[in-house]
Amino acid sequence: MLKRILPVAAGLVLLVTAGLIALNSGGDSTDAQTRRTTSSSSTSKASAPTTTTTEPTTPGFAVADAVVPNVILYSEPDVVDEELPWLANPTHEGLAVVFQVLEERSEYLKVRVSARPNGLVAWVKRDQVSIREVPNRILVEVGARRVTVLSGDDEVLLQETAAVGSDRTPTPLGHFFVDGIVDLDYKGGAYGAYQVSVSGFSDVLTSFGGGNGQIALHGTNRPDLLGQNISNGCVRLSNEGITALAWLAPTGTPVEIVA
Repeated sequence: MLKRILPVAAGLVLLVTAGLIALNSGGDSTDAQTRRTTSSSSTSKASAPTTTTTEPTTPGFAVADAVVPNVILYSEPDVVDEELPWLANPTHEGLAVVFQVLEERSEYLKVRVSARPNGLVAWVKRDQVSIREVPNRILVEVGARRVTVLSGDDEVLLQETAAVGSDRTPTPLGHFFVDGIVDLDYKGGAYGAYQVSVSGFSDVLTSFGGGNGQIALHGTNRPDLLGQNISNGCVRLSNEGITALAWLAPTGTPVEIVA
């Protein structure tokens, strides 16, 4: 079995499941490659000049990792958020704080935050985070019971049948990101081989299993239930699928959940 140390924000290494995810496989960044091509004319004794072309870099997605013990959140630049003024780093679960970057300014970054309400956006100071890129994104289609990992230029890297939330405890829809990856050292547990935490929270459950109702992509010990809407809001994959996703989708990888 292949083994790999999984990266996490601010020096912590948590997860990168193959595709499952672009966990930012989600790899972290893609370098531009150069290609040399030489052409020659059959009617000329001399070869045509050698030319060098640079292939475009695959589009990536910006991520900000906290580098301070407490990250100050601003509702707008220079205005500290009254409801959620800061986030402790690491979290109470021991995970490094990470943000999805939506906009960059000289001193501030507009970011998506892993906190209630779903889709929460704030500003953070650039000097409280470090910036990197992840190469992939995750698409969860609830109605189709399907999870797809795509590269920045929309190449399908992984596609798996999933179990999703039930009618009473639906999987929340919206734009999120991977905020933590945990290798569960699978020994037959209900959450399978990996847990890929997503910055989305149940619209129905405010707590679950000692947690705060946050959802995740994870494996399962009941693969026979894949393809059904039966979970408490999480998205279940085969253990092979979640392992691959974790390699492809490191922390910060965008996650879009659609109906």
